[in-house]
This record gives sequence, structure tokens and C-alpha cells, in this order.
Amino acid sequence: MNLFSLLDLNELALGMSKLSMFPLFDTAHYVVSTMALKEQPGAVDVARRSPFACWFSAMLHCFGGAVLSGLMLAQPSVAPLSNTGSVLLASVVWYLVFYCPANLVYRCSASLPVRLVLSGMKEVSRTWKVLGGVTQARKQYTDALLVMIAVGWARGAGGGLISNFEQLVRGVWKPETNELLKMSYPTKVTLVGAVLFTLQQSYRLPVKEHHLIFVYTVFLVVNKVWMMLTGSTSSPLAPLEGVLYRTFFALQPEQPSCATQVYPGTLAHLSGKNSDNGAAACATQKRTNSAAETVGKRSVKGSHTETRKDK
Repeated sequence: MNLFSLLDLNELALGMSKLSMFPLFDTAHYVVSTMALKEQPGAVDVARRSPFACWFSAMLHCFGGAVLSGLMLAQPSVAPLSNTGSVLLASVVWYLVFYCPANLVYRCSASLPVRLVLSGMKEVSRTWKVLGGVTQARKQYTDALLVMIAVGWARGAGGGLISNFEQLVRGVWKPETNELLKMSYPTKVTLVGAVLFTLQQSYRLPVKEHHLIFVYTVFLVVNKVWMMLTGSTSSPLAPLEGVLYRTFFALQPEQPSCATQVYPGTLAHLSGKNSDNGAAACATQKRTNSAAETVGKRSVKGSHTETRKDK
């Protein structure tokens, strides 16, 4: 990009692309993931009752992306656990977050300044995970864009995509929390990154790899820090989702039936349609059906009366 040369950012982008994730960035990823697990309802009770189940759940949070992407490429699901150093590091982080005396590690990590730094470092590692998944799929399926996108997405957001299985380990079953039904911001932004890196790796996006790494990483870190500082829970991608929905998926009848429901947080909800319209349509339809049934009963009663008179 000429813009990088103009702003003298080419060397910075090239240096960032050569960063090593182990151990600093991987440690930040493990800490944030384990803290997210501890903040789940009932996770502390599971840690008291069954430390092994809690540890296994933490490993799924830390290595879920590698496990899922490996399964998609027909590789052993335990392959990510073959890296003894990473597993030991994640296990030490898990133990300190859950069992440190006076809960000291969790309290320090949960403070806003420290959590901002850790979350920013985790987003940096997300970039490398997405790129790693795309390149891993490209080695086996050179021109399969969909496969490259899917594996990159799974590698970067696997912890969320397999959240239902992770919940089962803790004895919880909540199918309504499926990420495919209601995607969280990390899952959505990881999908966007997988598409971009797939296009770049297949030479369909005229951008150098280290330039895309730099731009995507800065986007992730800035958005994450901004959302944490402002306490915002809405996705920065929501306006784009609304436009896409109204453009491609808003072909619906003017009066929706009673079976039509609009759930909060979905694309239909973002487009401006709410459940009040559906409720009003349902009430109108019920009154119409009730009136039709009354008329029908009266006609049947009249026909019976006429039959008796004829007799």
C-alpha cells in the first residue's frame, strides 16, 4: 500500500507480522479465556466439586479453536494438546485464576487497566489464529475458498463456536446460546477476518500480508478497548448488518402471521422490525378467526333447525 509508505508504517507492519505469540500473547489469551470461564454462572461451584472438569473446560476455552479447526481438516482432536509447553502454561494460568489464595490473581487481572492490556493482547493473538487457520486449510485445499474461510473462522473463534460442548462438560445444557443462532461480536469479527485473509491468500485482494495483519489487528484492538471503556455491548458491525439485512433478507409480507416472531438481537430486530407488529397482526388474525367460527356455528344451527321443520 502506498499509504503505508507515505505514513512510514511499512516497517512497523513488517515488524508486527514477525511477532512471536509465545509466551506473552498466549499467556494473555489464556488469562482472559480462563477469566471468562470463571465468570460463567456455576463455574466456581464446578471448580470446587470437580477440578478436572473445570480444567478440561478451561482447556476447551484456551485451545477450542485449534481443536475445532483440526477436526474440520480430519486431524486428531488431541493434536493441540501435544504442545506440552502451551498446555502447562495454560494449566498454570487456570490454577492461579481459580485457586490462588485470596483470589489475588483474578482480582489483579480483573482490574480495568490490566484487563485492557490483556484483552488487547488477546485480540492480537486472534489475528495470528485466523491467519494460521487460513494458511493451514490452503495447504490442503488450494482453491477451496469456503474451506479456508471456515477453518480460519473456527481457528479464531472456536472457543465460542464449541461453547455448547464446553457447557456440557460443566453439566449445563443451553442450546439457545448457540453462537450460530446469536453470534457474539468476537465471532462476527473473526468471520470478517477469515474472509479478508482468505481473499488475500488466494491473491484476490491486492494487499500485502503484513499490511492486512497490521490493519486488522489495529481494528480489533481499538474496537475492543473502546467497547470496554464505554461499556458498550452493541457490535460495531451492527449498522452494516442492518443494511445487509434490509438489502437481501427483508422481503417479508406486510402483515406477518402469528408464526412470525422477531427475536431481539437478530438481523430482523436490527432492521427496525419489532415484536409489537407481530403481536398486533396475531390479535387481528385471532379476531377474524373467532368471527368466522361464530358465523359457521350459526349457519350449522340454522341448517339443523330447517331440517327439523322439514321432518
